Amino acid sequence: MAELHAHVAAYPVGLRLAGRRVVVLGAGQVAQRRLPALLAAGADVLLISPSATPSVEAMAEAGELRWERRGYRDGDLDGAWYALISTDDPAANEAASAEAEARRVWAVRSDDADAASAWTPATGRAAGVTVAVLTGQDPRRSAAVRDAVVEGLRDGSLAAPHHRARAKGVSLVGGGPGDPDLITVRGRRLLAEADVVVADRLGPRDLLDELPPHVEVIDAAKIPYGRFMAQEVINNALIEHAKAGKAVVRLKGGDPFVFGRGMEEVQALAEHGIPCTVVPGISSSISVPAAAGIPVTHRGVAHEFTVVSGHVAPDDPRSLVDWEALARLRGTLVLLMSVENIGAIAETLIRHGRPAATPVAVVQEGTTAAQRRVDATLETVGERTAAEGIRPPAVIVIGEVVNAARPNEG
Repeated sequence: MAELHAHVAAYPVGLRLAGRRVVVLGAGQVAQRRLPALLAAGADVLLISPSATPSVEAMAEAGELRWERRGYRDGDLDGAWYALISTDDPAANEAASAEAEARRVWAVRSDDADAASAWTPATGRAAGVTVAVLTGQDPRRSAAVRDAVVEGLRDGSLAAPHHRARAKGVSLVGGGPGDPDLITVRGRRLLAEADVVVADRLGPRDLLDELPPHVEVIDAAKIPYGRFMAQEVINNALIEHAKAGKAVVRLKGGDPFVFGRGMEEVQALAEHGIPCTVVPGISSSISVPAAAGIPVTHRGVAHEFTVVSGHVAPDDPRSLVDWEALARLRGTLVLLMSVENIGAIAETLIRHGRPAATPVAVVQEGTTAAQRRVDATLETVGERTAAEGIRPPAVIVIGEVVNAARPNEG
């Protein structure tokens, strides 16, 4: 039977397994990979295996599936709609496959695809589309084709028109620290579907070059020491274009709610009845230190890290930061928007008890091709930053984690 069907093309179909019994035999790596999709499909999963990987065992303990801790027995596929046969016992796999054939249960076999009545395609999801690829006996090619299609859908290079109206409103997208590859999948998809993009200087600028010619890009750069676009003007631009029925993306650097005024924009939109979708981004407070080889926490070194905006000097009456309390902390301090005030900040921390020899790293243009790192101590960081000509954007890390690994070259 297997030889008869080995070279016949498979008929692709999507199984609707919600509430339907699926039997999984074996709880090793194959089951660990396949179970999440079965559970996401709402299948009523019965797992039969004497043992399981820790991840599969956790699914059972969480009540996501039923687990019978034993080997396969004849009759286990009674009432099943679909079966995944993946034990490490060839005889049990053969017997279960024969039962599936007799009961007309579609079954996948991990050890012998030719003997199975069903194959698992290489699958992926992007932009609300499920991509499933079968190439017969070449699973690596299936995965490669799947990846190419999914990536195209995610970055907008492979696009098809929407035949249903898109939801109105604004997408507030955190673009990450600067490297265009560090924007989230959802953020990149929304950017590819935009009619209007209101972009910050610190957003992933390289992505703007990939936008189609019809997309209107509004520069909302708030450049330190230079001109800026008032927040009210940004809010009005978002409101105006959203009310015109356009798909609007507000592209911000890092995460919208980490010193990004994201909530101000959400509130302004809400006042005009405009829905806003918030897409979190990778904050520069953790990603830039990581890119420079600095962990913000490290076992035996730092059990905490605190993120602080230093755009207001410690002695400024507008400051909301308790610098005296911060100086008493033993963990890592991560300073954003602090280049101009780092000398005063360092002096304040030392005055309130932080050791002058505390290591400091200043990382400029983190995650981009222009990234550079300057090392100093709390006592010398003000002079070093000025001498090296450090300019924003830069992330400043204070604490012993700076010496946790050898500084990156370059």
